[in-house]
Amino acid sequence: MISRELSLTYLYLLIYILLSSGVILYNKWVLSPKYFNFPLPITLTMIHMGFSGLVAFFLIRVFKVVPPVKMTFEIYATCVIPISAFFASSLWFGNTAYLFISVAFIQMLKALMPVATFVMAVLCGTDKLRCDLFLNMVLVSFGVVISSYGEINFNVVGTVYQVTGIFAEALRLVLTQVLLQKKGLTLNPITSLYYIAPCSFLFLFVPWYLLEMPRMEVSQIQFNFWIFFSNALCALALNFSIFLVIGRTGAVTIRVAGVLKDWILIALSTVIFPESIITNLNIIGYAIALCGVVMYNYLKAKDVRSSQTPGAAKDLASERRSSNLYGLDENSNSGIGGKNGSHLEAIVDEEAPLIPSAKGLLSRTKPS
Repeated sequence: MISRELSLTYLYLLIYILLSSGVILYNKWVLSPKYFNFPLPITLTMIHMGFSGLVAFFLIRVFKVVPPVKMTFEIYATCVIPISAFFASSLWFGNTAYLFISVAFIQMLKALMPVATFVMAVLCGTDKLRCDLFLNMVLVSFGVVISSYGEINFNVVGTVYQVTGIFAEALRLVLTQVLLQKKGLTLNPITSLYYIAPCSFLFLFVPWYLLEMPRMEVSQIQFNFWIFFSNALCALALNFSIFLVIGRTGAVTIRVAGVLKDWILIALSTVIFPESIITNLNIIGYAIALCGVVMYNYLKAKDVRSSQTPGAAKDLASERRSSNLYGLDENSNSGIGGKNGSHLEAIVDEEAPLIPSAKGLLSRTKPS
């Protein structure tokens, strides 16, 4: 007989998989010239940011659901602003890729996320160059190259946009650990939206003004309120569903759910978007890349287990039993080379505004 707690865990995982897949497919449908034909990715991202920031404002300032944190100008200027800049960039480039390449191929390229994070961590000095991790990165890269070679509708521009977005997100993750966690700043899901979303919106305004506003003035762009409202609502729901998942599962379970979601999404995208064709080389290359990712996750998880003392594990277990309203526990901690570094790439869902920031901005670790 499955317990109620286990049933809730499976339910939250199912909600995460459905919302994550749904948001990606929804974004593709909205942006694609073949379907809804709203080829303005910066505008769509700004709608997500504006909606998320507005909801957070009402929850904090009007309904007083949670109190705002004590945010100094120094922390905002040196931490929130640079992190928001790279976050906005990752969303901008990632959404732009939908205009050029298929959802299936985008998911295959996202296997490069551990590679990008490892490279940025080494460059920023938060992780050390190790032979075993380096060989895994080579294996992942080799698999992605094979998958790209087998892509029938390969597009250089779309691939560059997607890879650039991946590296921007990786740098944001590293900066989150370097800048925020070292200052001991703790944000809950609502306050993270409250501070990050408006700043990201402002960063996106400049490229929007230069690149997309002139196009909106000269071309007839259809705007359906309910489509964009439901799209932003789904993205916001996905943003919060991550915290339910993190609070009830470990990093390994989250990664397994992520891999399952990727395969489901690749299969669904070929059904919903018939122009997406998967070749045998795509599958072989992606499988090779996933083997490298799984091995990388195993090594990082092994590092975490070896770095935890029995006393620390006992404290973490006690904290889990007293988890807060959002169900956050020790799994919400992240940091490359830190005690919980294995969670850094546990869930990287660029389609959902502020999903990745959950791992860094909601750290419960004490200042070092």
